[in-house]
This record gives sequence, C-alpha cells and structure tokens, in this order.
Amino acid sequence: MSQTIQGVGAAPGINLGTAIWWRKEQPTVIAKSITNVAEETAKLEQAIQQAKEQITALRQIAADRMGEEEAQVFDAHLAFLDDPGFTGEMKSRIASQKKNAEAICQEVTEEMSSLMASLDDEYMQARADDIRDVGSRLLLLLLGKKPFDPSLLKAGDVVIAEELTPSDTAQFPEGIAGMVTAKGSKTAHAAIMARTLGIPAVLGLGAAINQINDDDTVIVDGDKGIVTLNPDTAQEQVVRTQIEKQKQAREAALKEAAADAYTADGKRIQTFANIGSLNDIEIALKNHAEGVGLFRTEFLYLESDHWPTEDEQYQAYSKVLSSFGERPVVIRTLDIGGDKDLPYADLPKEENPFLGHRAIRYCLANPDMFKTQLKALLRASVHGNLWIMFPMIENVSEIRATKALLNKCRQELAQAGIAVADDIKIGIMIEVPAAAITADLLAKEVDFMSIGTNDLTQYTLAADRGNEQVAHLYDAAHPAVLRLVKLTCDAANKAGIVVGMCGELAGDPTMTEILVGLGLHELSMSAGTIPEVKQQVRAVDSAKAKALADKAVQLEDGDQVRELAKQKQ
Repeated sequence: MSQTIQGVGAAPGINLGTAIWWRKEQPTVIAKSITNVAEETAKLEQAIQQAKEQITALRQIAADRMGEEEAQVFDAHLAFLDDPGFTGEMKSRIASQKKNAEAICQEVTEEMSSLMASLDDEYMQARADDIRDVGSRLLLLLLGKKPFDPSLLKAGDVVIAEELTPSDTAQFPEGIAGMVTAKGSKTAHAAIMARTLGIPAVLGLGAAINQINDDDTVIVDGDKGIVTLNPDTAQEQVVRTQIEKQKQAREAALKEAAADAYTADGKRIQTFANIGSLNDIEIALKNHAEGVGLFRTEFLYLESDHWPTEDEQYQAYSKVLSSFGERPVVIRTLDIGGDKDLPYADLPKEENPFLGHRAIRYCLANPDMFKTQLKALLRASVHGNLWIMFPMIENVSEIRATKALLNKCRQELAQAGIAVADDIKIGIMIEVPAAAITADLLAKEVDFMSIGTNDLTQYTLAADRGNEQVAHLYDAAHPAVLRLVKLTCDAANKAGIVVGMCGELAGDPTMTEILVGLGLHELSMSAGTIPEVKQQVRAVDSAKAKALADKAVQLEDGDQVRELAKQKQ
C-alpha cells in the first residue's frame, strides 16, 4: 500500500526511483588531555591539507558538471580551512586547553554551525551547512575514517539521508532521480545544487524519513514537498506522464528565455534575479535576468571581521551595477541586528529576535554606520541604474527618517565634489503585516514596493520557516498572505508606483498566473527559475488571471490555492 510523507519542496519537479540511504557514520569523539601541543597541531594541519586536496578535487567535479558558478561554494569551504575564526580557533584551543585535535575540531564546528543556523538570514543559515560539511570532513580525516562511498549511487536512485552537504551533492552521478532529507532548507547549498542539476528535492521530513527503506520505490514531488512510498501502478503512470510534460516545458523555456516576458494580452511583467553575493551575477545574466530585484548586502558584513568601509562597499555595489548596465538593480540596505550576531557589532541578546531590533530599526539607531552604507550606494549610483530598498519598514515615520538621512548623505557628497546619479528610485520591502495593511499610506512616500513573502509569511502565520516542527504551517500561498499581497498591489497601482515580489513565492511557476492576477509588475527569484516563470507569464491572460486571483484569496488554505493554480497549468 502506498504512503505519503509531507516535507518541504526544495527543488522543483517530480520523479520516481529506487530509495538508497546515504548513511553517514557519526564518530564518537572522546576528549583527551595532551602534553605535546606541537604534535597535535601538526596532526590538525595535516588533516587541513588533506581536506584542501579533497575539496579542490570536488570543486573541479562541480565545475565540470554544474559550471563555475555552483563550484564556487567550494571556494568558501577552502576559505574556512584558512579562517582564523575556524581552523585558527582550533589551533588556539589545542594550545590553551591542551586537548586532542578531534575533540577541539568537533567543539569549534558545533559552536560555529549552531551560531550560523540561529541567524535570521537564509544565506547565513545555509553557511551553517557548509561549516558542518568542512568540519565533518576534518573530523573524519583526524580519526582516519572514510565517508560514504558515492560510487554506490546509480542513475534512477532517490538519495535518502539525514542531511546532505554540497560535498555530497556534487558527487551525485548523472541520472539521480531525487533527493530526500530529514533536515535542510530551500536555501541550503545542497538544495541549490539540486535545483541546478534538475533533481527534485524534498527536505525537512524529520523523523518520518525513517519510514523509507532501501530499495523502496519512491516518488519525489519537489513542487508539493511530498514523498510517496511504494506507489501503485496507476500512480506510477501518472507520474511518468508528468515527468515527460515537465521535460518538454523546460526545453521550451530555455529556448525562449532571452526574450522579455509579456502576458498574452500584452502586459509587461519584468523577471529579475535575487542575488546573495557577487558570485551570483554571472548565473543571473546567463538566465537572462532583466535586472536585480534583491541584492542582499548582508554578505559584506557577515563575511567580514570589521564594519565594511565605504570604499569596500562602493566596490561591491559598483560591480553589480555595472554588470547590469541600464537594467534596474535593487540593492537592499543592511538587514541585520537582533539575532544576527556580528562579533564586532556588540549586539545585545534578544529574547525574541524575529520581533526585535533588526533591519531598518537597527540602522536608524546607528546612523553613522548606516551613513557609510548610504554614501557607498550613492557613490556607486553613477555606474548603473540603482534602486535603493529599505527592509522591514513598518510605518511612514521610518521611511521619512531614512529618506532624510539619505538626503543628508547626498548633500555631504555634493559638498565634497563627488558625483551621484540624479535619478535613484527609493523603495521599501513589505514583509511586516502592518506595512501591507497600511500600504496605501506608505506608497505615497516611495517609488516602488517589493513584497518579501518569506518574512511576510512567517509573521502572518506565526510559523518560523526554519522550525521543522511547524514547517507544515509555513505556506506563502496561504490566502491570508495572498490577501496582504493584494492589499499591497492595490495600493501601489492606485499610487502609480512599481510593485514587485522578491520572496520564494515569486519563483514558483505554478503560482505565476495568480501573482500576475494580484497586480504585480515584477517578479524576482533565484536565477535558475527565470526561464520557466517567463514561459508561464506568456501564457497568462490578465483578465483571467485577476479572476483566478480573486478566487484564490477566498479559499481556505494554501493547499487549496496550489490545487487551483495547478488546475490552470
């Protein structure tokens, strides 16, 4: 009898295959006192060198299979091995605590990965996986243990694991049918690689994953986040038909990706890319992004051991702006504070960081730091089409205070004889329910608004998107979230300003018609999904889309909305 398990869809598509467990040994580490610090440090250094050799080989594999862009994740892994805060900390503790390298390696890895995982930033949460990946590799080398042998995998297998790392995913052979894990998120690098490789993935099954056995026939539905065990013949046939349709759709989308997206009745919908670092620029351009809908500046701060200087930021902003020429580049100002613990920022510990002193609240409370970023943005504006976006805006006074500080920065630069572009669009993120509800008031103060459905969803539904216990409640297609999207779009359209969406929902092709119907002008997403979303836009009739959206917001839950959307595919 078939059985279904609900998880989180992390890479789109549907496929079926044979389950094989990627089992990782969890080595027991016993802390021991040492007397020869130099010998123990040399042991760690030897493991570090071996790890570098292994990771360099993996990087080449990833570059050959997925391209230079995806391979760059391993540059970060190599950097960790030279990081004073990671391997440097291990060496320091060996000397100060006089404990064996294995125990110190495990200790430092757990501390750093736990810190990253606790941050309210999907990019940095994903870096926790990278730290665990590197730390686990070092630990196995120190212990003389061997990892799982990927040669056991073959085409048609569905890989089942507690958790998968970029190193694991890079070693998948051609033809892997799917990926299923107990842990993980959509933004984990392993999930990103799965999307690049076109492997459907369902993550976050928790303990339910133990119901899957080796050699079970498994259907992986990365769109719905559902895993079906041992389907009957009829279910298999349905899936095989869906697989063939998806293959044809992907091929058609790639051919048409270079052209702009217009609905069937001529409405222009711009498709932009979300960018988390400068490394993402190339893949965005390859997928014909018409601009950048969200450039996250946090990486400049979170990957630094000091407050980034104005010049350091200017260089980064100039690069992304010049790369896109006249196309819009929406750069979001610093979204940090509260639960994002920068060692050099002396941030207070907060009991509820999701509702705390973060984003624009933190920036306005620290004007000198904020002015450094604003001046860097203004200086860079001459290199492209800059749109500045402020995160987590909740009221009009925050917008006015921010614009006043921006104008002050502009005046100071002018007095110093530094050129600034004349036309810079100013906008805000709508990610707090209060902002959506009062969008008509906020729209009077800005040139554009962009809806961040990731935070808007978790605030609206009171469901932490990173908590496996409530992951089933987190659904951006929930009618409550869509109603807030509609309120925002109605207000923006009435005010005559641009309204876009930069959350995960924007990159869901099954939802494109409903999103167009809600009144959005622009959709920003992970670059790899741009071709398919463009294809969906071209099939949309605006009037019919509006009727569909009106129906969607009257439904009871996200499952009903997605079913309605799927019926229109």
